[in-house]
Amino acid sequence: MEPETYRFIQQREDLWQFIRLNPEWYRYLTRNPNRIGELELQAKQFYGKTLPQRMEKAQQNMQMIRLLMQMAGSWND
Repeated sequence: MEPETYRFIQQREDLWQFIRLNPEWYRYLTRNPNRIGELELQAKQFYGKTLPQRMEKAQQNMQMIRLLMQMAGSWND
């Protein structure tokens, strides 16, 4: 792997861990270091950091809060 690419990955703990879990990406980057953008996108999807995934998680949290508030309200009655 090119030294620049290796240093970039070492600086980003999430990418480093993603490559350890998916070693095929080490081969991809060794052959074509320009695929670093694809790696970042795949890592974001894997860790749930894309905008749609974060919005879905926020909606789930809101639903959980509503449910807990309803349950607390029914206990007070």
